[in-house]
Amino acid sequence: MNAPTGTQYIITRATEQGEARATITELAASLREFSIGGVDLVESYAESAMPPFADGIVLVPWPNRIEDGTWMLDGEPQTLDITERDRNNSIHGLLRNTGYSLIERTEGSVTLGATIFPQHGYPFHVHTTVRYELVEGGLSVSHTATNLSDAAAPYALGTHPFFKIGDTPIAELTLTMTAATRFESNERLIPTAEVAVPGTDFDLSAGRPVGELDLDMAFAGVEVIDGVAARLTAPDGREVRVTVDENFDFVQLFTPRNFPTLTGIGQVVAIEPMTAAPNAFNTGRGLLWLEPGVEFAATWGVEFSA
Repeated sequence: MNAPTGTQYIITRATEQGEARATITELAASLREFSIGGVDLVESYAESAMPPFADGIVLVPWPNRIEDGTWMLDGEPQTLDITERDRNNSIHGLLRNTGYSLIERTEGSVTLGATIFPQHGYPFHVHTTVRYELVEGGLSVSHTATNLSDAAAPYALGTHPFFKIGDTPIAELTLTMTAATRFESNERLIPTAEVAVPGTDFDLSAGRPVGELDLDMAFAGVEVIDGVAARLTAPDGREVRVTVDENFDFVQLFTPRNFPTLTGIGQVVAIEPMTAAPNAFNTGRGLLWLEPGVEFAATWGVEFSA
């Protein structure tokens, strides 16, 4: 079968919890499957399908949305393609429909690369890589971006994994994350204000069952303890932890109830590390200006304990 997401890169590794296994797609370098000891840890989609809700894909050179697909560069408006037509935004960067090239592959890792070429709305030339590596108890994901342009390029990185813990109903998982602020948004999911989180209904520091949540919201000032930014915990104590390095100060939480899972329409939970806020090309919140010839590197990952 010729999968619509291209080549399926399967990596495996023996761990103390059993075999770790992941499938990464050529298209958008999506994390399509990930399991340890036979326990599925991400919401997968069929090999014959495209990634629903941007499932598992890499988001560069911006995550989330740019309002009206327009931003200013040296006083001149830049106009990107509108890729979220119902809200008239540009969403999730420029590589979501791009095939990544294989750079290196081992039994337990794969490194893929893709280039953002100068185009209307983004007149910059940036080469990117992503390396997925199975490690003891989890998965490490490392990204780079190198500016091949003659001028500084605006850049931000995000990723879009949906998590689960085997067959545990999503609604019964407890989501825990501590953040200083969140972004209030309009009906187009463009931030209108940044407000404090502690002590509000959006304070997840003590944990909340996912079934109680209806979120499509970005948080900032995420507290990272021992590398862990957020965690999902099952009633039996099994846990998925999302780890980040110092580049990821923002996390989008997304809990839609209309996701086409492999067993039917249902609720899922995305924990999306981001290096910048939504609409960062217009607000500058977290946006990196990558100087010519400079390489940016960032790492996030997943830990699982049974």
